[in-house]
Amino acid sequence: MSLLTLDIKKFEYIYQFFQIFQIASRSYVPCGPCRYDDVPKDAKRWCTNCEEGLCEDCENAHRKNKISRNHKTISIEDYRKIENVSISQICEHNGENLEWFCKTHDEVLCMVCFPSKHKACSGVISISVASTNARQSTALSDLEEAIEGTLRNVKQCIMNRESASKDIDRQELAIKTTILETRKKINGHLDKMQEKLLCDLRSTSHTCKSKYSKLFRKLEFKKEMLTKLREQIQHMKQFSSDKHVFLGTRQVNQRIVNEVESIKCEIGATKDYELKVAIHSLIDKLSREIGGFGQINVSECTSKLDFSDQKKKKNDQAQIGINVPTLRSMSDTKLQLFKTFQIRREDQISISCCVILPNGNLLIANYTKENHLIEYSDKSEHIRETVIDSNRIVVTYPDMQILEILDSN
Repeated sequence: MSLLTLDIKKFEYIYQFFQIFQIASRSYVPCGPCRYDDVPKDAKRWCTNCEEGLCEDCENAHRKNKISRNHKTISIEDYRKIENVSISQICEHNGENLEWFCKTHDEVLCMVCFPSKHKACSGVISISVASTNARQSTALSDLEEAIEGTLRNVKQCIMNRESASKDIDRQELAIKTTILETRKKINGHLDKMQEKLLCDLRSTSHTCKSKYSKLFRKLEFKKEMLTKLREQIQHMKQFSSDKHVFLGTRQVNQRIVNEVESIKCEIGATKDYELKVAIHSLIDKLSREIGGFGQINVSECTSKLDFSDQKKKKNDQAQIGINVPTLRSMSDTKLQLFKTFQIRREDQISISCCVILPNGNLLIANYTKENHLIEYSDKSEHIRETVIDSNRIVVTYPDMQILEILDSN
């Protein structure tokens, strides 16, 4: 057997060893309780409440324990999908665990923040209560929509910049053609000046496209970041605890707001360039009077990129049914007619109040009939009528002859 054959086999063994090592290191998650006893053992499941791995024996004990029997556990494979989602459960001001939520100020609090700054607030509840149904919250839905919308905007901006870069190429080609056609009309001693102008064109074109490429690279980076963030949010929504989802929604939401502002600043500073060439009118007298072949001009104008802010920041209190009052001065408030709304005429109707629903529909309270609500679409279409009491809502759908009774108990 030749030395070369031995070296190849040796290389194959080493390569296989590194593959096995990478797979093992990638999949290894220690069992938390066993590691506490200095016993190295692989975890088979992950507890999202305790935030530690559990081997088979510890999982059985975990499930039998009265305190932890309702904890949610997931497979290690599923844990791998959310382990990189960074969710802080520690107060950044005091270093204590976040345990409370102030509905009045829309803030997550620790045991130090609560009595020192929010003792007088009446709307302080525990995070376990605030995070109930976090996966179905409006805040999480808004965050997902914001990521999707921002990602669409970034992709659109990338397409716009690609088109602008191609326009530069087409302009460069058109100018080059003009230069070459003009060059045919003059004699051979203009070769040097022609080459100088073409070089100037290439340099100017390269400079313009380099400026486009700079934004293009930033937008590509933002796209990759938002795509990964979207995947992480989906995994967090599917596998994390309610507490993680609640905190993650708020923290990633702020990150999205910052990213949107960052992208808008980059877009606002972007310029579009258009290459032009000015051929001297006395080119036929070049040998006697003109010292240059021409000149490459660049005209700048504000880019027409439209980066709409998809994240209209909505209050997270929507998931717990409260509104944060906004302090405004009546002297600074000016009203103007926004829209006229037509409703169906009734024999007995007196509008006492109305509200715009999240889907854009209008809900009207009829003062004439006790506990009577009427719903219209934003296009003045009558949808349904509702009768309410303290515990139930009766909803009628006249067109479909359907009656629904919704009981709050």
